[in-house]
Amino acid sequence: MGIDYREGYFKFMIRRTFKKGNKSDNINALITKYKIPRAYLSINRKSISRGVFWGLLFGFIPMPFQMLAVLAVTPFMKFNVPIAFSMVWLSNPVTMPFMYYMEYKTGLFLLGRDSLSDIQLTLEWFQNHWDDIVVPLYVGTLPYSLLVSSLFYFLINFLWIRSVKQEKSSRFT
Repeated sequence: MGIDYREGYFKFMIRRTFKKGNKSDNINALITKYKIPRAYLSINRKSISRGVFWGLLFGFIPMPFQMLAVLAVTPFMKFNVPIAFSMVWLSNPVTMPFMYYMEYKTGLFLLGRDSLSDIQLTLEWFQNHWDDIVVPLYVGTLPYSLLVSSLFYFLINFLWIRSVKQEKSSRFT
């Protein structure tokens, strides 16, 4: 894995990176002991890219219990749940204020509204302006949630397929 300067192009082996972690006996024991469906821990292109998609999708949505939302989708869509959980945590207490402010400002732009003035950090002020904050926030969430998660879904697929093709071509040369 890494950069192969002799051949003059990047040899990004994304598949190998994920497959290295698949050899653990501890994971197999965990799957057997708790009867976890293998699809939720499998390491293949579809499972990883879907896990990234669902994790980022819910990670951008301002709501409590984002990981429970990921779990709620698992019976309907098979994906790597640990990858999805890690993507959800990209929105963490440090990044949330920046993400939500960006989403709020985008929502204001999409709705054609002006930003609130005379902001006060009191519970009463937030109760009085709740609708003025929440509607633009969730409207602004939609483009980021859908576009970023879709972009990374296709990027993971592209890199994985490219990695497999490069590995195959290097075997025959």
